[in-house]
Amino acid sequence: MADLTSEFLGIQSPNPFWLASAPPTDKAYNVHRAFEAGWGGVVWKTLGEDPPIVNVSGPRYSTMLSNDRRVIGLNNIELITDRPLQTNLDEMRQIKKQWPDRALIASVMLPMNEATWAKYLPMIEDTGADGFELNFGCPHGMSERGMGAAVGQVPEYIQMATEWAKKFTRTPVIVKLTPNVTNILPVAQAAAKGGADAVSLINTINSIMRVNYDTLTMYPTTDGKGSHGGYCGAAVKPIALHMVAEIARNKETASLPISGIGGIGDWRDAVDFFALGASNVQICTAAMVYGFKIIDDLTSGLSDFLDKKGMQSVSDLVGKAVPSVTDWQHLNLNYVEKAVIDQDLCIKCGRCHIVCEDTAHQAITHTVNGERRFEVIDEECVGCNLCVSVCPVDGCISMQQLASGIDPRTGQEISTEKASWTTHPNNPMAK
Repeated sequence: MADLTSEFLGIQSPNPFWLASAPPTDKAYNVHRAFEAGWGGVVWKTLGEDPPIVNVSGPRYSTMLSNDRRVIGLNNIELITDRPLQTNLDEMRQIKKQWPDRALIASVMLPMNEATWAKYLPMIEDTGADGFELNFGCPHGMSERGMGAAVGQVPEYIQMATEWAKKFTRTPVIVKLTPNVTNILPVAQAAAKGGADAVSLINTINSIMRVNYDTLTMYPTTDGKGSHGGYCGAAVKPIALHMVAEIARNKETASLPISGIGGIGDWRDAVDFFALGASNVQICTAAMVYGFKIIDDLTSGLSDFLDKKGMQSVSDLVGKAVPSVTDWQHLNLNYVEKAVIDQDLCIKCGRCHIVCEDTAHQAITHTVNGERRFEVIDEECVGCNLCVSVCPVDGCISMQQLASGIDPRTGQEISTEKASWTTHPNNPMAK
């Protein structure tokens, strides 16, 4: 069986699944239950300076639900820990003694002055924590106080605070990046310049979920007023994967180990992050929705997948998909695929026809010889994959590469020679 033992920055854990810094890691009771369930590590809920902040006493979470009422997105307006710092430190020390084989990372958020970092980091490190995660990502509440995303959106601040962290601690430093930027690379590069040992991403996305349809105020509210919060859960995963892959394939940041965060709910999600460059993953929303026992499915599913691939460990999987990620202009414009409908699997619901007829390329029939039948019209199909995406029957519609020969769309011969937009004659920038 594949070995799930994880080593991240020299920090050992029995598997690569850590709980992210969030309510599930706010106190020793929760963390003890998580480790009993089998989690490999935790990032303790973000610590700040004393006196602690005050959270709202009222609705902190709101959700986006699928039609079958599954949570696909979660918004929160909760801030960093509201418990006294010493209480957290005592419990972290206790947990590390009880569970020496598990990873315990201290998440920290401090004001932008060196003296504060010099005061608190050695104090936190003394708990026996295996490393620090610098929270430069929180988009609400703390950002208004000049911390969190207010730091994470400014590369110069990231570099400065990372340098302070490296100056005042001997343990590894992970920089947690905010997705609330137009380009993740400048902030990742700033972390690298500051001496970060790794980065973690993504933190939550700035969001407002909806309004209250009776009062026409935003929802949720505290005494009639609401605030933007941080969005997470399955819906943010594609954004997270894009940003992880960008860091993994950029020559200035490719050497940075990555802890992947964002919408991980099962082992397949974890495989996506590993293959696109993450060395371990952190999970929050899925644990908050389903409880700590999801770790059983995560570990067994990942182990089975690695066995089927003939891989001995997670490290064999890390980065496997990165070489396949490129910029659009490097895609082969001579490659042709068409949709094919398996008539034995087709339930004749007509969704493929409707979406293609109304919003795409009118490439799917609805009747053939007077009978209800859905077939692809090769001459009109551009291989966009929309019909595959909406078909309710798994495997009924597939994309198949067109063999070398005549392209039915143009009547021209399909070249086996690769072409890209950078050399395309219609590209005004092509030389």
